[in-house]
Parts: sequence; structure tokens; C-alpha cells
Amino acid sequence: MLRVLVTRPEPGASRTARQLEETGFQPILLPLTETVALPVDAGLLPGAAIAVAVTSANAVRHAAKEVMAPLAGLPCHAVGKRTGEAARKAGFLSVSEGPGNAEALADSLAGDLPGRTIIYLCGRVRFALFEQRLRAAGVQVDAVETYDTLAVGYSDEAILERLSGQPADAVVLYSAKAAAAMQILARRPALQGLFEKTRFFALSARIAAALDDTADEKIRTAAQPDEETLLALLQARL
Repeated sequence: MLRVLVTRPEPGASRTARQLEETGFQPILLPLTETVALPVDAGLLPGAAIAVAVTSANAVRHAAKEVMAPLAGLPCHAVGKRTGEAARKAGFLSVSEGPGNAEALADSLAGDLPGRTIIYLCGRVRFALFEQRLRAAGVQVDAVETYDTLAVGYSDEAILERLSGQPADAVVLYSAKAAAAMQILARRPALQGLFEKTRFFALSARIAAALDDTADEKIRTAAQPDEETLLALLQARL
């Protein structure tokens, strides 16, 4: 049974592990990041906003009730299906789901909302291009940071124990921060033997680019930035 290291934080890590088990892989959980809620003053939310945009499910999972209450009645534009589901659970009454790509969502909104104001529920660590494209098109974007992404550190001993001292056949990567951390981890002298033949499967080209010191032949990138495509690629390539 092929061993796949899952580096994403909870709750997504356990969901991914279940899917891997169902398709015949042995998942090993090693979250390299964790998400933590940030305090937001609901009284400072812009009153002129006509819609909300969300490109990460964590942005609504970590939003406090007092933040969600004044926003729930606004149209919510989610980047994709998973984020749309999280937005509905968080209380949004009207949710539209985009193509799963933040850049494509920005292009769509830019054509519909020039000169208008939207609230962008997001993390402190995020890809700037979404906001840049909207602002370049004349859309006022008010970013409301509801969570932060922090690195999780492990000792060599902890990694060896988690992997039972055996190599990982593959690593699935869902963020550039985790990819960069994974690259550093795999270079540690005590751990190099665990990752000599490992293949890395990245959710997007931006995430794959964070593996800048890893040989190209060891990296595979999903054609679409969603988990279904990523795991299908994993099945096809191993």
C-alpha cells in the first residue's frame, strides 16, 4: 500500500485521509500549518459593501458570529463548491460558487462590480492577485482578515515516529507555505532518506513553485486547483 503524507491542517487533513483510504492509499497525517482565528471588530465592517467574496473555506469557518451577522444577507461569491458549502453553513443566505480558481473568480466579479465595494473575508496569509485584479478593474475591496496560518514545527524524532521510520511514496500539498516547509523538512540530514524517492503533488502551479529546489521530475501539479483533480492525479501517477 502506497504511503501518502497529508500536510494540510485540520479539519481538511482528516477528510483527505478518508478519501485516500477509500482509494487504497495509506494516509499519514503531518499538518505543516495550522489556522487560528483572528479578532475582528464587527463595528468596523464597511457599510457600503454590496457583496462578500470568499476564496478559502477557513475564512468563514473562523469568522465570529458577530462578524457574520451583518454580512449574512449579502450575496456571497465563493471560489468553489467546498468554500460555498462552508459559507452556507456559516449563515450566508445567498451563495454563488465560482470555478474553483481565485483568479477566475476575480475576473468574473470585475466585470460585474466596477465602482462598487465588496468585503473580502480572507486570511492574513493569502495570494495578492485576487485583490489586485479587482482593484485594477475599479472594484473597491475591503479585506477582513478572519484567520492566520501558522507553521507547525516537528523534531526529527517526531517525523521519524510519525512515518514509522519508513519512506513516504508521495506528499500532497495544499498551500505554498506548506510546500516551502516540506522542502526544508525533506533536506534535514536525519530525514533525507525518507524522501529520496518521494513524489510531490501540488494543488496549483503557485504551490509547486514553492518547491523551487526540488527536481521537476518529482513534482506533479493538478490541472485544476481542486482536491478531486489532485487526488485523481495522485491515483494516475503512482
